[in-house]
Amino acid sequence: MTSSLPQAGVEELGLERVSEAVTPAGSSSARAPGVVSGAGREAGARPKSLTIGAVCKALAQEFPDISISKIRYLEDQKLLTPRRTPGGYRLYTQGEVARLRTILRMQRDEFLPLRVIRQELAAGRSGEEAPAPGRLARDGMRSRRPSVSVGEPTGALYSMEDVLEDTKAEDKLVRELEEYGVVKGEMRGGARYFDETEREIIAAGAELARYGVGGRNLRVFRTSADREANLLQQILAPALRSRNPQRRKEAVEALEDLAAVATHLKHLLLVRDLRKIVR
Repeated sequence: MTSSLPQAGVEELGLERVSEAVTPAGSSSARAPGVVSGAGREAGARPKSLTIGAVCKALAQEFPDISISKIRYLEDQKLLTPRRTPGGYRLYTQGEVARLRTILRMQRDEFLPLRVIRQELAAGRSGEEAPAPGRLARDGMRSRRPSVSVGEPTGALYSMEDVLEDTKAEDKLVRELEEYGVVKGEMRGGARYFDETEREIIAAGAELARYGVGGRNLRVFRTSADREANLLQQILAPALRSRNPQRRKEAVEALEDLAAVATHLKHLLLVRDLRKIVR
């Protein structure tokens, strides 16, 4: 009896099996593992597609923490839409791989939440618009700093079950994050719900938990964020309390700019200190 691997397991192996399925036996056209050319067309007639496993391998050098589960999560968030083969395998075009690279760079370099990334992509943002952090752009200006949006979340709320399924976090971790004030949630009908920002905080906590970082260890981030928010509030407090809509709007924009500068500064300080560790 021949046992079949679960789809997830096959995808993690790359596209060797899919290549065999779409390449007739004895075909003279050799393909690299994980690559499929367009069905019904001659090789090279259209850009080749990659499986999720091959995409991971292609991006691993620039993004060492890339994983199949992370790509699937971005797909669940409607940021990626790979096509599916009749057998259910995900196939990514070169354009989709470029889109994924842009998403990962915005997360890594600009610390943007998925909600803002979705807006940036909808506005036509591409990965070629900003140089790598610290590098000079063609006009001699520094690459743009992380952008920060303090607008209200989308309004969507997610139950504990949804959050655990989406983020792959353990129930114990979420309870710890609540206990130490990292997330708060909102009680409705006797159940706790989380908005999109807190769901992403939990997802980040789950990533850190893989390295043994517990919820109590994340208090340092909570404390740091509180202090930074209080500092920025003190700078702009009078304008933020203004009854003049235009002045208040300008104050909110200034707050977002200051937050972006502060986030960039914190990133640079962290990078500087980490470099000392690896010397």
